[in-house]
Amino acid sequence: MACETLLLFGATGDLARRMLLPSLFVLHADGLVPDCLQIVGTARSMLSDAEWRTMARQALAQFLPPDRIDDAQITSFVERLRYQPLDASQPEGFAALADKIGDSPRGIAIFLSTAPQLFEPTIAGLKAAGLTGENVRIGLEKPLGRDLASSRAINDAVASAFPEERTFRIDHYLGKETVQNLLALRFANMMFEPLWNANGIDHVQITVSETVGLEGRIDFYDEAGALRDMVQNHMLQLLALVAMEPPASFDATAIRDEKVKVLRSLRRIDADSAPSHSVIGQYAPGASRGEAVPGYTDELGKASHTETFVALKAHVDNWRWQGVPFYLRTGKRLPSRQSEIFIQFKQVPYSIFAKRGGRLKANKLVIRLQPEEYIRLLVMAKEPGMDREGITLREVPLDLSLTHAFAGARKRIAYERLLLDLIEGDPTLFVRRDEVEAQWEWIDAIRAGWTANQMEPKPYGAGSWGPSAAIALTERDGVSWHD
Repeated sequence: MACETLLLFGATGDLARRMLLPSLFVLHADGLVPDCLQIVGTARSMLSDAEWRTMARQALAQFLPPDRIDDAQITSFVERLRYQPLDASQPEGFAALADKIGDSPRGIAIFLSTAPQLFEPTIAGLKAAGLTGENVRIGLEKPLGRDLASSRAINDAVASAFPEERTFRIDHYLGKETVQNLLALRFANMMFEPLWNANGIDHVQITVSETVGLEGRIDFYDEAGALRDMVQNHMLQLLALVAMEPPASFDATAIRDEKVKVLRSLRRIDADSAPSHSVIGQYAPGASRGEAVPGYTDELGKASHTETFVALKAHVDNWRWQGVPFYLRTGKRLPSRQSEIFIQFKQVPYSIFAKRGGRLKANKLVIRLQPEEYIRLLVMAKEPGMDREGITLREVPLDLSLTHAFAGARKRIAYERLLLDLIEGDPTLFVRRDEVEAQWEWIDAIRAGWTANQMEPKPYGAGSWGPSAAIALTERDGVSWHD
């Protein structure tokens, strides 16, 4: 069902300016959205249609890649834009919003990005204004709660107006091209899947590192911390995609069924195992990208026990992954910005080259999500030569750079794909309620374990790879982080 209206909450915010409006412009310029689609923005700011269009033009000029700027296309795009001021905490304002949207017989898609405490009044206001009918679907941007109980409260409020099939929970990592290529790598190539288990894989590492500090997210981040902000959603979704069983087909139900099985199979990190299976840190003053930077509490302006770094040793308790550790690591003010999945395969059972001096390393697979996107397989090869003094083996990369391999294809950012899927009603790359709740159950157990053991974040210098305890977390198992 093609939508006639896209309703954007938070239309004047940072996410809208940086990501949503540029993504919608690209979809418009490439002819991927219906000509009839109108985009209605709403926020508390008292703006007219013309003022929001001016703001949108400024956002596009600032955040579009230079090669996508086209004055004629921008002019035709902003003609789609309309704006209605709304204080979501005041239910009487929703009638005017409904009047602004008007009759949309072909459907309404809502992108809702709001503070957790505003979900219930927003849903109630939409319902009262008649904006929750069968031709309306809703996309929910995080944060969706801060624990299982608050997440259930939000989901219950949404479910009172929108059934699960019309609810689209957004995790923008699932819109990344390389994340989807992970599924193609596993399930479209015979060479990988037979080894993708405890017989072939020694361990898995997932790293999401940032060089920035608070960057204007002071209140939100100090309430959330690294575990809630990154692990609960992005990193657990990546883990589920790495560890899931082959789905019966590439559709929303089959893929999400397999992901939730993984999430429910995660071994609890609880009061007994939290000290040995988790490390938390908070950045202190240091240097980032060659410049001196303050510590977390200096930026915050007060003392805080919030973790800006977390490392975990996780296990998926099922046949495929028994005994294979999954090491997760994320943090702020780390040396580099990167998101990657690192697969360490097991050593060959016997080396025929040992007596001739050949030293083997286990194969490795690196799936880099950002900043550049590539898939790299590290394999052993023999150095050229006559080998009179022995055989020299060297690790060499087999690279699939998505930028070069698909140079003729236009690169899409995650929100382009996710917004188009929301408009068209395809739920495959969105998160189902049972997935979210399984994630929160695991996260809540970790936090309870920290509390039971009175664990406090360990300081680490900005620009380092976190507390030294994070290194010990893997080295106890004879494993080094892939930096």
